[in-house]
Amino acid sequence: MPVNLSAPRAGDLHPVAGVRLGSTEAGIRKANRKDLAVIVLEPGAAVAGVFTQNRFCAAPVQVCREHLAQGAIRAMVINTGNANAGTGADGLQRARATCEAVARRLGVAAHQVLPFSTGVIMEQLPVERIEAGLDAALADARPDHWLRAAETIVTTDTVPKAFSRRITVDGAPVTITGISKGAGMIRPNMATMLGFLACDAKVDAAVLQQLALELAEGSFNRVTVDGDTSTNDSFVVIATNQAAHAPVTSLASPAGQALKAGMLEVARLLAQAIVRDGEGATKFITVRVEGGANAAECRQVAYAVAHSPLVKTAFFASDPNLGRILAAVGYAGIADLDQAQIELHLDDVHVVTRGGRNPAYREEDGQRVMKQSEITVRIGLGRGSAADTVWTCDLSHDYVSINADYRS
Repeated sequence: MPVNLSAPRAGDLHPVAGVRLGSTEAGIRKANRKDLAVIVLEPGAAVAGVFTQNRFCAAPVQVCREHLAQGAIRAMVINTGNANAGTGADGLQRARATCEAVARRLGVAAHQVLPFSTGVIMEQLPVERIEAGLDAALADARPDHWLRAAETIVTTDTVPKAFSRRITVDGAPVTITGISKGAGMIRPNMATMLGFLACDAKVDAAVLQQLALELAEGSFNRVTVDGDTSTNDSFVVIATNQAAHAPVTSLASPAGQALKAGMLEVARLLAQAIVRDGEGATKFITVRVEGGANAAECRQVAYAVAHSPLVKTAFFASDPNLGRILAAVGYAGIADLDQAQIELHLDDVHVVTRGGRNPAYREEDGQRVMKQSEITVRIGLGRGSAADTVWTCDLSHDYVSINADYRS
């Protein structure tokens, strides 16, 4: 079960003007489950994307990058059950064939369609099944089908992930709704995740790409489940340009700041939902590093702690073996780190002061915190005023079982 995460309700997800979503059962890998989704955009929408930094990236990632460079995106097609990664030139041809099939049905150019795939790597994409299911998926496309799409794109997720907000930008109402999937093979750069975040705001196309980068940095690039970077990670930001305000031409403007804040809230909820639903997770852990010389070294330390199997298994066991955290801080790679300046808190419990055990710390206090389903680890480096945060989960027996049985 996910950690303090409930399945979304369709009525809580607001339609975004200019976006329709549809789903169907195409039998891509397993029968009797929705596994093919489409997102259809009205003319005038702007789209930007951020993708995996894994050099062995999947065919759909390569095609998405090519098509985004040409602009005027009108549709997206998403399949689960097959990643179309590690499939060489044949995989690229199949990703392009999928775009062509959607384009024919919508009367648009193939480069106006973005393909996304998630699932098993190194298996041939059954493009004929996707093509056979497209008519049903497109016929199902409705503005209020966000939940259906969220349900369709999952793999090992135990619940769909979707959030929605309404904000005000420059005096006009703006709707923001997003969905994501992911539970394992999760770490920064980005995660084995697909994320789609739409708003009806008016946003300059050049600004939208910067917004997508900043949203990814503040959300999906701050989560880790197991330290693995996937081949298919994709995060797409859509602005349909239908709201009644002047176009946002700078993220530094009041309108730009309001839009970014609203979208970052939804992006973080989606990213944190992935951690809460991490494969086998029983605890949601916030790692906050403060007192760094800069934000980069704070992240470096936070990731070292969040990725450590020894730290994560200690949290699963509710074992306050907190020297594991100090060890991770020490090997994070800060050459001139002064261990005598290190402070460590678990929630309200002050565990370490000036690099050693706090004389007031009691093991039962540490265990009390470790038994909670949500825990904050706060580390002070004593090097400056910078700070940053990463979200992670524990590592349980179920993680091994889920991944051992993934292809079954």
